[in-house]
Amino acid sequence: MSTLEFRNAVLRTSMKVALAALLGVPLTVLHADNPKPVAPPKPAAKPAATAKPAAAGAKPATSRAKPTTIGAKPTTTGTGTKPIVAKPTAPKPPPKPTLDHVTHGPGNSDVHRDNGGHVTLVHTHGMDIHHGPGGARTIVRTRPDGAVVVSNRYGHGYIGHSYRYHGVEYVHRTYYYNGRVYGGFYRPYAYWGVPLNVYAPGFYYAPAFYGWAYNPWLAPVAYPWGWAGNPWYAYYGVYFTPYPVYASPALWLTDYYVAQTLQAAYAERAAELANAQAQAPAPMTPDVKNAIADEVRRQIALENSEAAAGTQASPDPGSSGIARILGDNSMHVFVVSTPLDLPSNAGGTCGVTEGDVLQLNPGTPPNSPAANMIVTASKGQDCLKGTSVQVGISDLQDMQNHMRETIDQGLGDLQAKQGQNGIPPAPRSAVAPPVQTAFAAIAPPPDPNNRAELSDQTKEADLADREAVSDSGGANAAAGPDAAAPKNVGMGQTTDEVVALLGQPKDIVDMGAKKIYVYKDLKITFTGGKVSGAQ
Repeated sequence: MSTLEFRNAVLRTSMKVALAALLGVPLTVLHADNPKPVAPPKPAAKPAATAKPAAAGAKPATSRAKPTTIGAKPTTTGTGTKPIVAKPTAPKPPPKPTLDHVTHGPGNSDVHRDNGGHVTLVHTHGMDIHHGPGGARTIVRTRPDGAVVVSNRYGHGYIGHSYRYHGVEYVHRTYYYNGRVYGGFYRPYAYWGVPLNVYAPGFYYAPAFYGWAYNPWLAPVAYPWGWAGNPWYAYYGVYFTPYPVYASPALWLTDYYVAQTLQAAYAERAAELANAQAQAPAPMTPDVKNAIADEVRRQIALENSEAAAGTQASPDPGSSGIARILGDNSMHVFVVSTPLDLPSNAGGTCGVTEGDVLQLNPGTPPNSPAANMIVTASKGQDCLKGTSVQVGISDLQDMQNHMRETIDQGLGDLQAKQGQNGIPPAPRSAVAPPVQTAFAAIAPPPDPNNRAELSDQTKEADLADREAVSDSGGANAAAGPDAAAPKNVGMGQTTDEVVALLGQPKDIVDMGAKKIYVYKDLKITFTGGKVSGAQ
């Protein structure tokens, strides 16, 4: 053995010993020939009486039903810690969201505005049109047949159908995003009166594959992603940098997860961002990425425990969703999956977008509809790093759903690429294809006109939204100058011309030759006194 080979062998052994000590597992667990994962979390205790699941798309109930009891702290990282009774402290509830001012219009339309006069929600023509940062909108409508249609300003979204398997309610969603159609499965669940839809995997891998995906590799892997030159990576490259090497599949999946989130966000807004000046946010730090990797490991362990129950079983939404996370008395991080305007402890609201990272600390009261969180990574100039915000429980569940869905997609890619581009081959017992769950096999078929219906709903909402806001007093009259339509701003316009159109900004970021005027739903970048980009 050469000196270099001996040094590498010692290094690998030292890493394995240190990791085994950290995880509290035998050293043999980390060997490539023993892919069994560290013990996954046990399901939460089943309550004596479970609240009846809320129908898909239903509004929150006024009364609060007691949720599944989260009685034990799960060993989500496989430390071998004995379960303990979770007794979080009882801090003060998070501040109430900004007051909601409602204006009633013709045709049973309602326009909701915050204290600043900005439109937050429009109910009209049987649709709920939610307004978010940067002009983001989410349109929700329930069809006469009970199907829920959810679209955004780009005509993307999903159609969800409820059905039952062995007396348990499920929702099958058919998504359309950026030219791709795919499905997903969820279980409705009521958490203290807040209706949630908790992700339920439509397939499971072999136990050995989850073990291979959970445990470290014997040697770090330098994986060529091939993102250089892609517009999305050029735009977000300052904020997101992949690991130089990967010591484990969880780190690989972390970069896959964040990259997929940013890539999808850019693809939706490609036409707007192509000519926009790239932002210069603070980079996502290694500590934040490592915290995301910890969440990835937890989700792999969680899915392995669900898979152990068999494809005929129904996963428990109280144990696999946000209810467990809120009750395990541990710190967690969430990657934002859709633009949100969030109440801030500093007063008012601020916006987060796809790829921003929020940290949840222990102590959220079990009956609270929102959780206090800290922004730990941000791409924008609105909800800056370190800002304290309140995030709705349903929004947190959506973020966790997005994580699990993306990890499942990444596991498929990882299995297909094992043995290639430096990724070590998985054991023979780990390469079996995934097996479909029984509840997914009997799901109603997707709508054949999914894409057209989502597009038509968005077009109808555009017109209905403008009419309702206009009838209620007009966007500018009630919401202030920064509600003016972004399309009125053109490249090359001067600061005086933009101020004449939109009014004075709520903040100005001075970067020397470059200045960013920050409005409620828009950021205008000026270079040399003229518009060079908008977001």
